[in-house]
Amino acid sequence: MSNDQMQHFVAAAKQLHFAHAAKSVGVSRATLVSSVKRLEADLGYPLFDYSADTTTLTGAGAALLATAEAERARTAANVAARPAGGKAKASKGKGRAPAVKGAPRVGKRRQSR
Repeated sequence: MSNDQMQHFVAAAKQLHFAHAAKSVGVSRATLVSSVKRLEADLGYPLFDYSADTTTLTGAGAALLATAEAERARTAANVAARPAGGKAKASKGKGRAPAVKGAPRVGKRRQSR
């Protein structure tokens, strides 16, 4: 189970609407649905009840959502507890910007007639 699959599942489980979840994650609806289907195939049991009129979670889906939320909270706490990295370095630049084809050349005047 990949991180993307879990992210797609959590978005769909929270919103209970595949199209809205896909938009919030930034993927197409088909990509989100196929990702959730692959996750279900990997786990060996369904996470959503597809026979219902509206999107609903199965018991296993609700349990996985709770586990995923706990894992996400634990990961966020670990990231917040870590000290910051080293010093930030200022960008020194390279002097001139590269020449862009078709752009006027800096310092060159147009030839007059």
